[in-house]
Parts: sequence; C-alpha cells; structure tokens
Amino acid sequence: MCTTISVPAIPDVEAFRELIYDHYHRHGRRLPWRMTRDPYRILVSEMMLQQTQVERVLGKYEDFIGAFPDFPSLAAAPVDRVLLLWQGLGYNRRALWLRRTAAVVTGEFGGELPPSVDLLLTLPGIGRASASAVAAFAFDMPVVFIETNIRTVFIHLFFSDKGHVSDREIIPLLDASLDRADPRKWYYALMDYGSMLKGAGERVHRKSTGYRRQSPFKGSDRQVRSAVLKVLLREGTVSEAALAQVLGEPRDRVQKVLAELKNEGFISAREDGFTITS
Repeated sequence: MCTTISVPAIPDVEAFRELIYDHYHRHGRRLPWRMTRDPYRILVSEMMLQQTQVERVLGKYEDFIGAFPDFPSLAAAPVDRVLLLWQGLGYNRRALWLRRTAAVVTGEFGGELPPSVDLLLTLPGIGRASASAVAAFAFDMPVVFIETNIRTVFIHLFFSDKGHVSDREIIPLLDASLDRADPRKWYYALMDYGSMLKGAGERVHRKSTGYRRQSPFKGSDRQVRSAVLKVLLREGTVSEAALAQVLGEPRDRVQKVLAELKNEGFISAREDGFTITS
C-alpha cells in the first residue's frame, strides 16, 4: 500500500531559482569535469566523486584522464595501472567497476556512452543517482536525482523545522524547481549552494532519513584491504604469510581479506603468493 506524503510547496519557484543561480554566478566552482561535455570524462568524475570529497578527486582526475583518455584505453589498461592511478581515492571497487564499464561500452556500444538512464543502469557500479547525474551533465537530460549537497539545500530552505526528512519528500520539490531548459547548470548551481551551506557549518543533511555516518577507516577491513593492495602494487607477488608479517595483522584476518579481493577480481592466486589481476 502506497502512503501519501505531505510536502511543503515552493512559494515562488522563480525566486528560489534566482537565489540559487545568483550564488552560482558569483561563486560557482570551476571544476575540470564541468569544463567538458565528454560523457566519458563526466562518468569518470561521477565514479570518483562517490563517497569522496571534491578536493581528493581534484588531485587524481586529470592524471587519470591523461593516462586513460577514453573508454577503449581504459578497457585495455592493466588492472595494476588503473589501481595505481586510483590510489588515494579509496573504495577501490569503483576503479574495477569503471574499467569493466569501459569494456562494456567499448564492446557493446562502439566506445560511446549510451544517452539513456535505463542503459546506464546496466553498467557495472552505476546506480540510479550516478546514471541520472551523467544523463544531466553529459546529455542535458532533465532527469530528477538527489545527492548530499542537493539534500542540504532543500532541507535547509524547506524543512528547517522537521527532524527526519526522506528523499520522497524532497523529490517533488526538486522536480517542481528543475530548470528543464538547462538541467546541467541547475544541478551544478544546487550542488554549489549546498557545498556553501556545509562549508558554513550547516549540517542539516544529517536530518535526512538516509544519512549514515561513515564508519572509521582506521582499524577497519577497508584499511587492511587498501594496505594489501598497496603492498601488491609495490612488490608484485607476495605470500599470505609475508603480507600478514608486513602489515602486522593476524593471519586469519589477512586470509579473509585476500579471499574477498580474489572473489571481487582484484587479485589472483599463484603458487608463490598473490598478485594484482592482469
């Protein structure tokens, strides 16, 4: 049974857009992935920006594009080279997903990203928000999507007195205010306004029902996974025992992490140890 939700209306859509665009025209960020309409470069930026701050992506994006300027070059790249250039961004699964996506696009779509949200959703590691963002930024499609900075804008302006706000409550307002003549510019403007609010100490995005505080990296399996990959990228082939000794981790924990990395396609087992998959 579908539950009807009650959401506030935007009293004056034009005034709301003017507020957002005024800030954007004065303070909009000139980010390298905003200076292009190349769908490949926009997809790379979207994958890098998942759960990662803009500042960290700025340090990696142009080197990655320089090494792999298009889908065919990324599809043909060795896994270890892709991971080396991804180091520092975290969540290394995204690098594998991006490389696999490049292979699919090269093999099935002639090296051109399909201008369809439904087809984008079939590609590895691309969810609804990423597919819609690529559609808006690369193809100027007036799709509705939401991310943390956009949530911040709508919660700050329209739900300031509410304790828990769901995306289902925000999306009707986002849809009503969407600049369908220039969705790319509108979403950039919304994101920059939200970034400004957060930079000023606004934390209303934590009122979202979907907000989850990220678990600490230090001491986590994510940290061990990252450390294992760094050692293998540096040394080539390393045994399980040697990895446990180098990392100072219990053998059973390293064994568990190695099994996960192998199942996910990061590494391969050899007689003398483990190595990054070729």
